[in-house]
Amino acid sequence: MRNWPRKIVLALASTAWLASPLAAHADTIKIGVNQPLTGAVAASGNYVANGAKIAADELNAGGGLLGADVKLIIEDNKSNPSEAVAAAEKLIVRDKVPVMMGAWSSTYTLAVMPKLMEYGVPMLVETSSSGKITVSGNPWIFRISPTSEMEAQAFGGKVSEFGIKKADFLVVNNDWGLGAANEFSKVLTSQGIQVGVTETMDAGAQDLSAQLSKIKASGADTLFVTTGVEQITLVLKQIKSLGFSRRVITTGGSSSPDQLVRQAGQAADGSYHILFFAPWFPERAQNPDVAEKFVAEWNKRGYDFAGLTEGFRGYDGIMTIAAAIRKAGKAEPEAIRQALWNVHVKGINGDIRFNKQGPAGKESGQNLPNIYVVQIKDGKVALPTL
Repeated sequence: MRNWPRKIVLALASTAWLASPLAAHADTIKIGVNQPLTGAVAASGNYVANGAKIAADELNAGGGLLGADVKLIIEDNKSNPSEAVAAAEKLIVRDKVPVMMGAWSSTYTLAVMPKLMEYGVPMLVETSSSGKITVSGNPWIFRISPTSEMEAQAFGGKVSEFGIKKADFLVVNNDWGLGAANEFSKVLTSQGIQVGVTETMDAGAQDLSAQLSKIKASGADTLFVTTGVEQITLVLKQIKSLGFSRRVITTGGSSSPDQLVRQAGQAADGSYHILFFAPWFPERAQNPDVAEKFVAEWNKRGYDFAGLTEGFRGYDGIMTIAAAIRKAGKAEPEAIRQALWNVHVKGINGDIRFNKQGPAGKESGQNLPNIYVVQIKDGKVALPTL
């Protein structure tokens, strides 16, 4: 792999900017990145940011965009919807970015969306899965990640292989978790599978014994869990400490199985995880050349291998934005928005192009991603044997 020069300049929240990127800084094209770098889901946000850095470096090594270097302006939304709004406004008003990527959680993204309408700036959504995001009539939204409905329907084709008779849900109490529980429940019941209890937890909750005691009493054979990797670790450990077993299936693609192996140990063994990239098997990706190159560069930089299952989102997101800027021929918000409808990017997850969702004349863009299922076996990530 090429030894890419690090031309990209990263700006933190404390960095002061003086003028428009297109006026005083015509030698750079700025892209905003709104991610949780601290707080409850910080691991995921940093993984996404690392993937974005790889994409920007690759773009700059190839000559940049429209003859200018790509410059990521990265803001920390602190795993909080109000902070996500503040970060978006800083990126748009202070840094004058013509486009941004964010904001990881569905709750953060939904909070930011009115600002996109107010200022007329497009946002590429790399992670959020709530169905509300692309049907609310916001024409500045373009999502490459699957909705919970898409994920559940794709998994529905594999349900018979698992032999599930009754399933419970334990989900984070926000748009992401509640949406996942609703969509997966619909798919399961449509196939004659009983749904037992649905328990919720705050994103920062550490003691889940009350919820897990109810789940234990339910007697289901399968537990679907939707939350970030930090909390999934707690769930697996506390199930083991309470002395009961369940087939655990995580949804949402934010489980980072290698991190679970490190942090949860034997408690993670046997668990299944729905992902949108399986870096242990890059040759199975739709675009294996892109996937293998990304994995190699990630490893070369010494990033945590566990983060690849989310880091790819940042890479695909920035590469999709770059394709739109090239097609637009200028780094201006409305031109980028229009161009996003016509991009076709060979991404790590697969080919990226947008279909219209939402009310006529105010449609948002939605990609149709690929989905993978892996299992932790004997402390290693493997393809499941069902």
